[in-house]
Amino acid sequence: MSQFIESIKIEDQEIFLLELHQKRINQTFAHFGKEGSIDVAKIFKNLEHDEDGLFKLRLSYDLDKRVRTMMIPYAIPEIHSFQLVENNSFDYSFKFEDRKELDKMKMKSKAEEIIIVKNNHITDTSFSNILFLKGKDWFTPATYLLNGVQRQNLLKNKKIKETEITLQNIKQFSHFQLINAMNDFDDMFIYPIDRITNLPGNEEYLDL
Repeated sequence: MSQFIESIKIEDQEIFLLELHQKRINQTFAHFGKEGSIDVAKIFKNLEHDEDGLFKLRLSYDLDKRVRTMMIPYAIPEIHSFQLVENNSFDYSFKFEDRKELDKMKMKSKAEEIIIVKNNHITDTSFSNILFLKGKDWFTPATYLLNGVQRQNLLKNKKIKETEITLQNIKQFSHFQLINAMNDFDDMFIYPIDRITNLPGNEEYLDL
């Protein structure tokens, strides 16, 4: 039975992007031909979480509506090196709990974090969508692996734009940052493009 996860931001006892998380779970059930879903708001309420601060609510669930929850204190990580990794066959269109393929790609890399390249196009890191800065505008690749809730939220509110980002044009962008359910725009963690150690022209990418 496939296991799926949702990582949900909880800050000062408030749940964030609830509607988008619920929509993704509903779509997962529907895609695999299952009626109904699980109720995220009800699950959170039943946890009676009463601590302030930043937490990640990790929901692990299956299509029989069995759910496990973990409430984990969270701090945004700073990453010191990134590497482009090519994998043209990788599919992560649903938020599967099984991350073996992602972990394998990371282990073969020589950096703290990977940026997955699929058919010459930039996609995501192992745990987030990406934004790239050109001038004053932030762009996200149209070729995502997973259409994350924060990505959807920022596009909906016109804070970012979607564009094609490839190995050929990635150097046109000056900086990048990572976004996911836990990480919104954050000026503290904007990385220069050369934080990617194997940009085209530097050295070979990893082809997995």
